[in-house]
Amino acid sequence: MSIPAGELAPSRSSNWRTPAVIILCGCAIGMLGFGPRSALGFFVQPMSHEFAWGRDVFGLAIAFQNLLWGLGQPFAGAVADRFGLFRVMCVGALLYAGGLLLMRYSSTPLSLNIGAGVMVGFGLAGCSFNLVLSAFTKLLPAEKRGLALGAGTAAGSLGQFLFAPIGVALIDNFGWQQALTVFGFLMLLIIPLALAISTPPVATTANAAPADEQTITRALAEAFGHRSYVLLVLGFFTCGFQLAFITVHLPAFLVDRGISTQTGGWVIAAIGLFNIMGSLSVGYLQNSLPKRYILSAIYFTRALATLAFISFPITPFSAIAFGAISGLTWLSTVPPTSALVALMFGTRWLATLYGFAFVSHQVGGFLGVWLGGIVFEKFGSYTPIWWLSILFGVLSALINLPIVEKPVQRVVAQPA
Repeated sequence: MSIPAGELAPSRSSNWRTPAVIILCGCAIGMLGFGPRSALGFFVQPMSHEFAWGRDVFGLAIAFQNLLWGLGQPFAGAVADRFGLFRVMCVGALLYAGGLLLMRYSSTPLSLNIGAGVMVGFGLAGCSFNLVLSAFTKLLPAEKRGLALGAGTAAGSLGQFLFAPIGVALIDNFGWQQALTVFGFLMLLIIPLALAISTPPVATTANAAPADEQTITRALAEAFGHRSYVLLVLGFFTCGFQLAFITVHLPAFLVDRGISTQTGGWVIAAIGLFNIMGSLSVGYLQNSLPKRYILSAIYFTRALATLAFISFPITPFSAIAFGAISGLTWLSTVPPTSALVALMFGTRWLATLYGFAFVSHQVGGFLGVWLGGIVFEKFGSYTPIWWLSILFGVLSALINLPIVEKPVQRVVAQPA
């Protein structure tokens, strides 16, 4: 006898933790967590000028951040799945804040790598919107999940929209050191907000279905032996490559083309603003359209937008237009990706399995940022990376098409 992959029933929340409160506080965490790291590209030039660093130095630190965020995500997800979310969020917020403050006092590449790279990277693993989305899936009723996943992703974009111009204004008026100090202390707000989305330890979840008694080792073996999950993970690599490269290197790329830093700030803000619409739209559409087709369309649209952007002269208008189109597809991959993982394997180990998919995303991010810095220092141009981004976009559009959208079948042991 076989049954589809089961799901844990939404956890019983305290009276004050209504769905509206859970979504609101989760979105606030997503906004705070994603905001500062999306504005770090604006620190490349002032820090590089002050310490005579090449862009490869800063690029390597942010590349480490992306990689360690990805590597830390499945472990943070496993701890949250097993022992509850609140402790993980607290540790993540403290590491994030500490990393930004250490970055503020960094004067050597080593200290920059430890602060902006190691501490912020592991901090993001513990308090970013990825864990918020897994909490939404566990705490909210099924009919509210699609839109909530879109809203949680859009909240990260709202953070990008707000923190990009705020970061530029703080740097221009108070200096990059004070800007990082403000960002660091804002991260501490995540701790009280996390109370609203805390999930119970596994031991407190009663009446679990046999499919949900699966161990983490068996869950991982099942996932990585599943063709559709592997295709999903491979496609997610491109998302990280493109997003990280643009976030870190686009502001400097625009300055190289004679575009002001302020305009660059509004380009990054436009990405965040339009991704709010994109993420909410995808969160709604994934309830009625095949998620694999949505993902394929997103990756192909990114490739076309990048091709058009680099094929014509760069102007403030074309830069903001590129930001707007990119924004519509920016984090829109996240709701269908997390929803596909939940659909295929249930919610029991959702944070863990999505975390391993996110490793692929962040390996792509590591290479996008690192190769961007290396290629620029060697050739004085980002052109090879732009073309590589286009190629990856087309490949990921094709990779997602064969994904099968149905739960895995698990054999249930029969009584003797």
